[in-house]
Amino acid sequence: MARKKKTPRIVRFYRQYLMDEDAARFIAAVGSCYTPATLCRLSHARDHVTRRAAVMALGFLSGYEANDVLGPALKDPDRGVRLIAETVIREVWKRDGGEYEQQQLGQIMAWNRSRRYEAARQLASSLIEQCPWFAEAWYQRAVALYHLRRFSAAADDCRQTLERNPYHFLAAITIGHCYLELGDPLVALHCFRRALSVHPDLELVRSHVRHLQRVLESQD
Repeated sequence: MARKKKTPRIVRFYRQYLMDEDAARFIAAVGSCYTPATLCRLSHARDHVTRRAAVMALGFLSGYEANDVLGPALKDPDRGVRLIAETVIREVWKRDGGEYEQQQLGQIMAWNRSRRYEAARQLASSLIEQCPWFAEAWYQRAVALYHLRRFSAAADDCRQTLERNPYHFLAAITIGHCYLELGDPLVALHCFRRALSVHPDLELVRSHVRHLQRVLESQD
């Protein structure tokens, strides 16, 4: 009689988390047993529950270096993995750089949320000057510029974001909206398609694509 395969510890930790929603307990349990490198390997496991657990753990425990693992997970065959990846990758984007850079980014994001767009733009410009490699700083400046109705500049900053982080589907979406504002639906369509190529579950973006296809076809 074949022996029953033992459930991996990370799956047991994940199932416990689903029951009690105790993130601190999940983080402590996973962190005591697994390194980030091992979690990256488990994110490619054949079992979808193991992949879900590993992707969630990376979201809690890893830094920006997990972006190259979480980005492809946005196209995982399992919808649960994709949903988790979408949630956690946005947090990972904020973790580039050190404590100072992350604090500055947090202030920029807070000003964008409170609609203090000019203040956000100025601080983002300063951070970009100091840390031109920081993709999320470029994106947050793009957000401020978009709301300041400087659409060409916002699109340029989104392109800079994508050069540094090709998985930044939000930047691709924002470029599309910039070109809609600039009256160029064809370029907007290409940008929305790029966003879908990174993250196929963006249903609102898919509806934009269908609408723009109909508009452009009617103009032929």
